Parts: sequence; C-alpha cells; structure tokens
Amino acid sequence: MIAKTAEDGGEFHGPSISDFFPDVLFFTIAGIPVTRIHLIQFLATAAIVLIFTLGTRRMQVVPGRFQSLVEMGLDFVRVNIAEDLLGKKDGQRFLPILTTMFFMILFFNLTGIIPVLNIAGTSIVAVPLLLALISYVTFIYAGIKKSPKNFFKNSLFPSGVPPFLYIIVTPLEFISTFIIRPVTLTLRLLMNMIVGHLMLVLFFSATHFFLFTLGGWWSALAAGSFAFGLAFTLFEILVAVLQAYVFTILTAVYIQLAVAEEH
Repeated sequence: MIAKTAEDGGEFHGPSISDFFPDVLFFTIAGIPVTRIHLIQFLATAAIVLIFTLGTRRMQVVPGRFQSLVEMGLDFVRVNIAEDLLGKKDGQRFLPILTTMFFMILFFNLTGIIPVLNIAGTSIVAVPLLLALISYVTFIYAGIKKSPKNFFKNSLFPSGVPPFLYIIVTPLEFISTFIIRPVTLTLRLLMNMIVGHLMLVLFFSATHFFLFTLGGWWSALAAGSFAFGLAFTLFEILVAVLQAYVFTILTAVYIQLAVAEEH
C-alpha cells in the first residue's frame, strides 16, 4: 500500500481502516468471497505445511541445518510453554494445539512485513476470534475433564471466600474467567497487527510521497521516513514473535489453571 500522488492533486493519503476491508476477488470458496487477505492467509498456511513437511519428512539422528531449525522451533514450544507450565503429562496432551497455535499466529503475523503481501493474516477479527474461541473451549474442556463436577463450582465460588461475598465475587469471576479472557486474547492480537500495519504503511507512503511527488529537498525527508520504516519493520518482527508467544502462553496458563488440583 502506497500513498496516492499526482493523480490526486499531489495530496498525501495515509493508511486507513479500509485497508482491512479489501475488495472481493473474482472467485469464492464454499460460497465465501475471497479477498486479498484471505489469499495471504492461504499462502501462510501453505508455507507452514511445506516447512514442517520438509523439516520432518526424513528425520535423521544427526540432523542437518534445516531439520535442526525446525526441531528448535518445536522444542521451544514444548519446553518453554507446554511442559514448563503444564508439566510433562499435561504438556504432552496439549502440545499439538499449542504448537499449531504458536506457528499459525507467527506465520500469519509475519506476512505483515513481507513485501508485496504487506498485511498480517491476523489483522482481521475472524482469525484472532477463532483462535480465542479455540483457547476458550480448550481450557473449559481441560477443566471439565479434570474435575467434571467441581470445575464450574470452583471457578465461580473460589474457596476461602466468605459465603456472603459470593454475591459480589461470583459475577466478577464469571466475567473475568468466561468473558474477559477470550475478548482480551482477541483484541490484543488484533490491535497489535492493525497498528503495526498502519504504522508501516504510513512510513513507506510518506517516503513515496516525499520522493516522487514533492521531490527536490523534500527527498531528505524521504530518507528519514524510509529509515523509520526499516526500523519499525524490525520492531514488527519482534512484535510478531512476541504476540504469538503471548497468545500461546496465555492459553497454556488458562489450561494450567483449569487442571490445577483445587479443581
């Protein structure tokens, strides 16, 4: 996405929220109109499948560089998220969903800094909301599986609280546990990706405007905005990784709370 230039009278047009509502392309899938963002999501998904297929297809005792890189990524989720929070037994149980969640978010986030693609697959609400609902259902399933009779009771009526305070505590626990969690998971990921896209488009659109529309000594400002754009691109890489980690580790935390002994 770049700024419009001479055809608009030389006015600068920065990014807008319309970037996240692109026109429908010329085909549909199962009756659902496909947009540019959907194609980016398909490409990110294909990249995940390809990388992990190639990286695990012919496992060797002494791994090559590519296999080692894939194993490092898998071990990061297994050791630092799943087993660290849930222990070996529960960590192994929920490792597939945590691993899938981490790498899906990571790859979808990184499309936002790839030239030509230029927008994150997680920057429309459907993806963060779907992942949040999966997280929500998983931790409820874990709690019910662990303690079918007491999960909801212990969640809404925590021990150690005087009974007369339940009229205040129980509604708060219900809101914080069963409503706030999926909402905050969705909004945290969505807002970070939206803001990141808008900032990158702003910097590079300004570069294009200063360099090709105004020209002259304004080109010096183009160099500055381009430098800020590059710096923010590096920052967005960090944000992409961090948001994947935060979303996945919060899901693991919620599962851990659901399977705690008190339930």
